[in-house]
Amino acid sequence: MPRIILILGGGIAAYKVLDIARELRREGMEVIPVMTEAARQFVTPLSLEVLCGNPVHGELFRPGQESEIGHIALARSADLILVCPATANLMSRMAHGMADDLATTLLLATEAPILLAPAMNPHMWSHPATQANLSLLEQRGVRCVGPSHGNVACGETGTGRLAESDKILAAVRSSLAKATDLAGRKVIVTAGPTVEPLDPVRFISNYSSGLQGYAIAGALAARGADVRLVSGPVSLPTPPSVRRIDVRTAEEMKAACLEQLPVDAVICVAAVSDWRPESVSDRKMKKSVDGPPTLILRENPDILATLSHIETRPALVVGFAAETDDLQNHAEQKRHRKGCNWLLANDVSKHHFGGHRNQVLFLTETGTEEWPEMDKSALAERLAEQIVAFFQKQG
Repeated sequence: MPRIILILGGGIAAYKVLDIARELRREGMEVIPVMTEAARQFVTPLSLEVLCGNPVHGELFRPGQESEIGHIALARSADLILVCPATANLMSRMAHGMADDLATTLLLATEAPILLAPAMNPHMWSHPATQANLSLLEQRGVRCVGPSHGNVACGETGTGRLAESDKILAAVRSSLAKATDLAGRKVIVTAGPTVEPLDPVRFISNYSSGLQGYAIAGALAARGADVRLVSGPVSLPTPPSVRRIDVRTAEEMKAACLEQLPVDAVICVAAVSDWRPESVSDRKMKKSVDGPPTLILRENPDILATLSHIETRPALVVGFAAETDDLQNHAEQKRHRKGCNWLLANDVSKHHFGGHRNQVLFLTETGTEEWPEMDKSALAERLAEQIVAFFQKQG
């Protein structure tokens, strides 16, 4: 029996959640209701308790339960957390890591997938702050259903209505199904830049932010995969249910990947520095009257090619290529040269490192497909669907 934690935010759409809770139970799901203080202004706890068949939770520190850290145990017990309605205030607190009540604490402590069903005034929904919070949450793997367009309680018309119940129920089913798509599969994802030191204070690197790799790691983990994220130095939170291995240099990244073998798939998203200094000074290099020092560079290991040809080669090897010109030609040559199954190539002169959107050519053994521009989290979901299909075909 799937276990759903249903968090009610404080909005007028909260009354619609009573029907959703009843339908979830009819479909054989256990529903654990959690109400924010504001939600109690719109729906009575008794009504929700009767329809869910479970007591309503609302207190962060309830006497008699905290000897076993009850709020953490509750967070870890869920197969899915549904936030419905997700108000602008609740989304903001989620995005910025607040943990000042039971609802936000559960959302921080859980490793389960999170599904939002937003509902609010159309101007609040379209406000840049709300959209920025939504983007941040989606980058962390949070899914969203709705809102829909129509009349809202205040009398205005626009996008802000709670999605129809059947759409929310379908999204719940989809989220639960996705959580087992890659169960039992082990995957390595590399992300971020590598850093090649020149001396104790200087290094060679690139502009990679790690956003795309982290989004892919989160999307695969949300589908049940055992994900090992081998990451260069970035300032990003580790996606839920992902094991992160921090490295700095290309040599360290290669060694970390080899240590994780055997795996079913490896997704090489990291922007690995092509070269490193032949020698590294143990002291800060000083300016000289003779001019700047001469740097002798050596080629770094080719991690993608190594993993494509190793004896314990994963069934699926996927690479990324950042190009600035002649995208398709360079990408096709790189896929054949590296020996990977798939290659995703993007033009970084158009979609630079660190941005939140991406557009790629998806190259496989059978052809090339141009994917439209999309948010990096959406691209991660699309790639995850391709990976699921690959293993389903493999049986």
